[in-house]
Amino acid sequence: MMTKKKIVLLPQPIEAEAVQVLEKGNAYLLNASEPKPEIVGPLMKEAQAIVLRTGIKMTRELLAYPNELMMISRTGAGVDNVDIPAATEKGIIVTSSIGVNTTSVAEHALALILALFKQLFLMDSEVRKGNFAIRYKNCPTDLRDKTLGIIGFGRIGSSIAQACNTVFAMKVLAYDVLLTDEQKEKYQGWVTFTDLPDLCRRSDCISIHTPLNRDTEKMFDRHFFSKMKKTAFIINTSRGGVINEQDLIEALKGGVIAGAGLDVFENEPLQPGNGLLALKNVILTPHTAALTEECVTRMAIAGAERVVDLFNGFVPENVANPEVLSLERWRTLRKK
Repeated sequence: MMTKKKIVLLPQPIEAEAVQVLEKGNAYLLNASEPKPEIVGPLMKEAQAIVLRTGIKMTRELLAYPNELMMISRTGAGVDNVDIPAATEKGIIVTSSIGVNTTSVAEHALALILALFKQLFLMDSEVRKGNFAIRYKNCPTDLRDKTLGIIGFGRIGSSIAQACNTVFAMKVLAYDVLLTDEQKEKYQGWVTFTDLPDLCRRSDCISIHTPLNRDTEKMFDRHFFSKMKKTAFIINTSRGGVINEQDLIEALKGGVIAGAGLDVFENEPLQPGNGLLALKNVILTPHTAALTEECVTRMAIAGAERVVDLFNGFVPENVANPEVLSLERWRTLRKK
């Protein structure tokens, strides 16, 4: 058990429940006034750990500030706002709260799917204008017997697939290069694993659940959209950078696909003049899929608990750079 208080830097405030976890774990909290590099950087020399939200990127330049960091603990599922190679070079363990947000993100993606199929936002807008006759001009569609394509069949993707198959009798296609044949077997009978072109061609709605990395950056582009059904929708609650946004705008404008539901974007926040803002066949939410009251608290607590585990000599969960654990400084860590 740790005896001397260790310092945890908070670039942004975290939930009171997570603060309690850290304080009970004998940590002293150092709060940045704003999540800006020029403010956070000088404070890093005091800290042994950072609990990181999305308001600042831990770049190579920021990590070059003098520091004795042991850990960067993300409250979110992704670690794309951390320069992993730079952190690894400095022996800093990077962790995420992957899995904690599964239900919340799955619910949000399902809400986007339903809203698009049922044209909820269009119908609401027209009724408010006094156009009750819209009910005769635009027909919503059923989910039943439609085909849902899931790209990235992890916790979130499989949860959405199960809900849509069980409740709405949707057929499910899936594409995931990381799943083994053994892992795929447990979905036998209700999920068809296939290649990307086949999924693209057959799906009435495609939901993206891939991480953002060099292999997936702008993976979904004009060539991909051109292979989709003209009546199909695309949903993205993963990371905005996996879609070529300009290509998507052109596909939506030109009727190449029917619509999109987006919670994430290439550049956030969306700037005035972004072509997506002028389109009626797209639903936009401000990266809030995981920002339910319950999920934000769960993620912050999980991020705090991993810090306390490390301070107490345990290997934390969800290490994003496991190679760092082979360093001499971490060889005494125990499995919890």
